[in-house]
Amino acid sequence: MLKVSVVSPEATLFEGEASSVVAPAFDGEVGILPSHAPMITVLGQGTLRVNGATNLRFSVSGGFVQVVDDKVRVVT
Repeated sequence: MLKVSVVSPEATLFEGEASSVVAPAFDGEVGILPSHAPMITVLGQGTLRVNGATNLRFSVSGGFVQVVDDKVRVVT
């Protein structure tokens, strides 16, 4: 499982576990599964999908995604 946090300037929108994350990077979508290599990328505009016990969707425009040791941080 991934530990995911989605943070905006106003509030923490989600903090919990997920089986996968699909993020709209600046140059296309990026899929993140457990054991993903460490990375950081700039977000583009689109829908961030957090899939787990409940499937969540967030509209994002800009920010970044960081993946390290099965922890995914989305700042938008």
